[in-house]
Amino acid sequence: MRMFSVKLFLKIFAVFFVVCLLIAAGTVAYFWNLWTSNLPYIGSLKDYQPPVITEIYSAGGEVIGRLWEERRIVKPLDQFPEHLIQAFIAAEDGRFFEHEGVDVKGIIRAFITNLKAGRIEQGGSTITQQVTKSLLLQDTERTYRRKFREALMSLQLEKEFTKEQILFLYLNQIYLGQGAYGVEAAARTYFDKASSDLSLSESAMLAGLPQAPARYSPVNSFDRAKARQAYVLERMKAEGFISEDRRAAAQAEAIVIQPSEENPFFKAPYFSEHVRRYLVDKYGKDKVYRDGLKVYTTLDLSAQNAARAALNQGLEALDRREGFRGPVRTIEKEEREGFFTRWDEEHPGFRPVKGAIAEALVERVDDDKGRVEVALGGWKGVIPVDSMSWARKPDPEVNALYVKKIKKPSKVLSEGDVVLVRVGEEPSETKKEPVLELYQEPLIQGALLCLDRETCEVRAMVGGRDFSQTQFNRAVQSRRQPGSAFKPMIYSAALDSGLTPTHVILDTASPKKGEGDRVWKPKNYERTFYGKTLLRTGIIHSRNVITIKLLEKLGVDSVIAYARTMGIDAPLARDLSLALGSSGLSLLELTRAYSVFANQGMLGTPLFILRVEDRTGRVLEEHQPSFVEAISAQTAYVMTDLLKSVIQEGTGRRVRELGRPAAGKTGTTNDLKDAWFMGYTPELVTGVWVGYDEPASMGKGETGSRAAAPIWLQFMKDVLDGRPVVDFEVPEGIIFANIDPDSGLLASRYSKGKPIRQAFSEGSAPVEYTPNPAAAKPGGFLMFDMGVSK
Repeated sequence: MRMFSVKLFLKIFAVFFVVCLLIAAGTVAYFWNLWTSNLPYIGSLKDYQPPVITEIYSAGGEVIGRLWEERRIVKPLDQFPEHLIQAFIAAEDGRFFEHEGVDVKGIIRAFITNLKAGRIEQGGSTITQQVTKSLLLQDTERTYRRKFREALMSLQLEKEFTKEQILFLYLNQIYLGQGAYGVEAAARTYFDKASSDLSLSESAMLAGLPQAPARYSPVNSFDRAKARQAYVLERMKAEGFISEDRRAAAQAEAIVIQPSEENPFFKAPYFSEHVRRYLVDKYGKDKVYRDGLKVYTTLDLSAQNAARAALNQGLEALDRREGFRGPVRTIEKEEREGFFTRWDEEHPGFRPVKGAIAEALVERVDDDKGRVEVALGGWKGVIPVDSMSWARKPDPEVNALYVKKIKKPSKVLSEGDVVLVRVGEEPSETKKEPVLELYQEPLIQGALLCLDRETCEVRAMVGGRDFSQTQFNRAVQSRRQPGSAFKPMIYSAALDSGLTPTHVILDTASPKKGEGDRVWKPKNYERTFYGKTLLRTGIIHSRNVITIKLLEKLGVDSVIAYARTMGIDAPLARDLSLALGSSGLSLLELTRAYSVFANQGMLGTPLFILRVEDRTGRVLEEHQPSFVEAISAQTAYVMTDLLKSVIQEGTGRRVRELGRPAAGKTGTTNDLKDAWFMGYTPELVTGVWVGYDEPASMGKGETGSRAAAPIWLQFMKDVLDGRPVVDFEVPEGIIFANIDPDSGLLASRYSKGKPIRQAFSEGSAPVEYTPNPAAAKPGGFLMFDMGVSK
């Protein structure tokens, strides 16, 4: 009986054991299936292509734009310095080369270290586990399931990849704060240098970041970053990577953090934004922001800087001619303490360096000494009356040239006024107070676009005064009336129709039928008529009546078709107002049209981008200069010769200061709302527009000659400085003749004025000489309604 009981017990136990074993096996199988199902494919890491930065380059190879979703620059492992790799291994996984993906000893060591420190100083995860978590699992849930999957995938990863391959993935993938992914991006973010140039001290500071990038940020928490750096250096010594001497030297090295690296996008923001829009439209946002494109553009950065400086200088000069709009505000004495408190908060660490702009409080106005004493926080400064002599009250009906300069500062400012000032002279040992200039932010806008004559590549483009205030690109997105800057299209069409530079036209009153019963009476800018006028004189002095008569003779539709051949795509008015530039054009298309004259009749396609490559270097698109014949080389050259005379004799005389061959035309619209100067040299074609975004008069006298031409001149002087002086190439089929400026006939001893050397298409030059006035016969000219014909 007893034996039977033992056997029964053993049978029951055996059955129970088997049942438990089956249950355990089933449980393990269940969780194994649950936790290992849908594991990512490790082989996908062999084609590692994380989001990387797209970079936009100037023609000179400088970066002018970076676009990213994750700021990352992937680099091969052999391009990282050895001490940087060692710093990350020491800080994150000292047994990296010994374990197979999971380090049990490391987990125990980290647990003990953290327990002693009372905070997390070491992580238990290996570098392999961190790569697995970041690239394969990509979740942050803290569960046993995730840790199990992480460990399992790490073991598999170590079987599929070498240690070097895992390090390559880790150093390019890890997030290191301030938006920087990977060591290369972090090196540039914190130290403004490539990772290959990092010192041991800098490398140790970066290696301290993975555990908590925000907590140990050297930008926001430098003391914590230094403490973490010390820990990394100690770990490097403990692992045998560095000696005590190297550790101590690295710890003592002064670290310079440069987090405020200039955004390269702002080197040429309007240009770079134009390129960005094109890329997104063509390739889509994901590809542009994640796939690390290399975009090689046509921009000349030195020309771009010259363009921005010339435009800002010109707009500020125009703004001053318009007058002073008054102080920012005026505050009472009891409010001044609060003003200075806010001033200090808004200008931390302010120093009056040359060019700095800030608000200042007027404390004393001294007419006897001709100065205004102001306070800039804790600094005192003076505004001499000479630097505010421009500050008249705005009056668009009064020409600034005829306004008396301010002699007494009390005419402009009073105690308690808050004004903007710009530092002109910094304090010195002999002059303790900074010398300031009265300043105001210009409201006027402008744009400048420059094309290479030979290739039609865009060398510079400024679409406004300040990209940070408005991203609207007035060089390509805005269409404004070009005024007289459109006239060369009509004169060129006239030449192609058989007229010549010496064709005579009557500049007389010629009423035209307008809308309904209205009568339009075109006038010249000078409000007078000039009688018999040479065609060349009409364009040189921008005579409205002459141009309207030419348009009427040629036909509006014919001129519109002609403008189309020259690259003008905008809608054009089908009436005689077209002669006065009434139809809105972009600066880009008008500059392109002028390039036809500069390039012997060939119309080019403006190029912004030369080449786009993907992250592997595969070329996605490539562009070469492309031209089609728009007008004959002979017509183009005769127009160039006429536009050279505009500068030498006519409305573009301000540009003579350039001191080298140049051709161009001013443009001014009704009520002085738009001012243009379009011009070119044998090297460059440049257009300038000035005006308000909401069209308004810029003030009496603010024509293209005064408002736009100085900007063009300053830019071209800067960008052509040092280049040899060359003249425009003369094509075959061109002859020159000395003509009488009054009659248009060949010059003779009876000519009244100084003979003019004029270019003609072969066979179109006059053949008669200016006769002796005493021998002149009546009926020498045949009158037409549009003018006079020889």
